[in-house]
Amino acid sequence: MLKKLDQLYDLTKNKEIKTVVVAAAEDLHVLEAIKSAVDKKIIRVVLVGNLTKIKEFAKQIELNLSAIDLYEENDPVKACSRAVELIHHDQASILMKGLVSTSALLKAVLHKEKGLRKNKLLSHMAVFESPYYHKLLGLTDVGMNISPELEDKVAILDNALEVFHGIGIAKPKVAVLAAVEVVNPAMQATIDAAALTLMNKRKQIRDCIVDGPLALDNAISKEAAIHKGIESEVAGDADILICNDIESGNFMYKTLNFLGGAQVAALVMGAQVPIVLTSRADSEQSKLMSMLLAAAL
Repeated sequence: MLKKLDQLYDLTKNKEIKTVVVAAAEDLHVLEAIKSAVDKKIIRVVLVGNLTKIKEFAKQIELNLSAIDLYEENDPVKACSRAVELIHHDQASILMKGLVSTSALLKAVLHKEKGLRKNKLLSHMAVFESPYYHKLLGLTDVGMNISPELEDKVAILDNALEVFHGIGIAKPKVAVLAAVEVVNPAMQATIDAAALTLMNKRKQIRDCIVDGPLALDNAISKEAAIHKGIESEVAGDADILICNDIESGNFMYKTLNFLGGAQVAALVMGAQVPIVLTSRADSEQSKLMSMLLAAAL
């Protein structure tokens, strides 16, 4: 059982150090996280972007660029394409967003001929360390798919399992969230949750234990589940929470971050490589933990 994000360091110790390429790397906060990751010997780095600005920021934070490959590209959109190209040439195995819009980065990732498509749905996967929960907790999808249908939720779950299997959780417990814990024909979230649960029982979804619909309190509190008479292997001990739509996921992500005192690592999964795609509001520590999570997979 992993209780803290710092435990991911142990998972990287016996693995080959991976290389992250940062698209439009002229971002002070991103470079601060890069410096921490390099100092801790988590990753190697390739920086693509405005080299004048990159060198100015590097000098400011005392980031040694001598062991870092640098590629000049002043146009952020072209920097994304160049970063993806470097991955194709095996010069990096993790992609990271710098000072560029998410849409521009994803356009390069999803390019039909030159991108990083893997015939899978892309989804955003967050892993939280909360002072109020007994182990790491996955949350998905909180930033990519607006209103996923059942087929999309299967793909989102598959991406989440790739993360948890990658960090050594062989059979994650998955709670499919809804507002209530019973199937209500008027609430599509409960119908989808029941379908995912049945698919798991019939081995259409493997290497995990799925239960739903579960309200949030039942998913993370055994006491709440017992109080409501819910008998479930997942209730009170979930590893992964599957949200119904982007609003519920995004609200929960930001509540845990800004009101819940949680630390987070987050990736976009479903492409050929993990993508570290953090927001401007995310802390340097969050960016560092996201790189650590990618390196641990």
